[in-house]
This record gives sequence, C-alpha cells and structure tokens, in this order.
Amino acid sequence: MARNVEIKARVAEPEVLEAQVAALADAGPWVIEQDDTFFGCGAGRLKLRDFLSEPASGELIYYRRADTTGPAGSYYERSATSDPAGLRAVLSTAYGQIGRVLKTRRLYMIGRTRVHLDAVVGLGAFMELEVVLADGEVEVAGEAEARRLMAGLGIENSALCEGAYVDMLRA
Repeated sequence: MARNVEIKARVAEPEVLEAQVAALADAGPWVIEQDDTFFGCGAGRLKLRDFLSEPASGELIYYRRADTTGPAGSYYERSATSDPAGLRAVLSTAYGQIGRVLKTRRLYMIGRTRVHLDAVVGLGAFMELEVVLADGEVEVAGEAEARRLMAGLGIENSALCEGAYVDMLRA
C-alpha cells in the first residue's frame, strides 16, 4: 500500500500562494477538473475520482488517514478505470453515496511533494501537501518535510483543516 504524509489548509489569498508555490516548483502546474464521489466504507474512505477534463477517465481510491489538523500519514491504493460513470452506478448501488466533491485542482511538484491548490465548489480555496514516502521510510521524515514547506509558504497552523472536503460539505 502506498503512503504519504498530508496536510490540508484553507487559503485566504490563492493567487499569492500560487505565486509562492510556482517559484519553488520543479514541475507544474497541471489543471485537473475532478468530480469525487464518496461511498460508504467501514474503515477508511472509498472514493471514485472522475477526471472531467479527460473523457472516460478516473480512478477508484481507498485510503486511511487520521482526521487531524497537522501532518498525518495516509495509506492508499488506487485503481484506474475507463468507465467512471458505470463504476459510480455500481458502487452507489452496493455501498451508497455519502457525498460528492467538485473541484478544480492546480497540481505542482516540489521535489517529491505534490502541492494541490484546490478551488472546491461550495467551500472555497484550499491547499494540500502530499509528501510521498519511500518504502520503509518513517512518517516523521515526511512530517518534517511538510512542516518545512508549510513554513516556507507561510501556512499557519490556524489555517490547517481536519477531515476530507466531503466532511466539510456535509457539516
């Protein structure tokens, strides 16, 4: 199972943050329109990501992550699909939908860290850092890297969010 360390934060000035991220980035931005459907799942989360800008393209993602405001380890598995609408129908029947999240994501890479600048319908502007961990690497190393990037980008602890976008929309 793949692993990373993640944070999510509210963003007051998306244009300012994007300029800072772009100055540090090794690659990007890639603009990705996403429709995420979340399904009932006993442990962790199960979502189907439909890439709206790429016809008939998506991925099923299962992940486990603690709902905390600081850097937290995440364990995930992904499987690509060329029929996200059909898979959504089957999973909705089997597990029930618990929510959908529509967003435009601007993805940058800073070293091994994925930086997501998200405009989430109904919620506003956010950023996520995902520090990809190597096999056997301790989470503490990823947490330290996330904190260094947070400091370099001026992300205050008070801006950090817990939970997933779907939770925020349901609240």
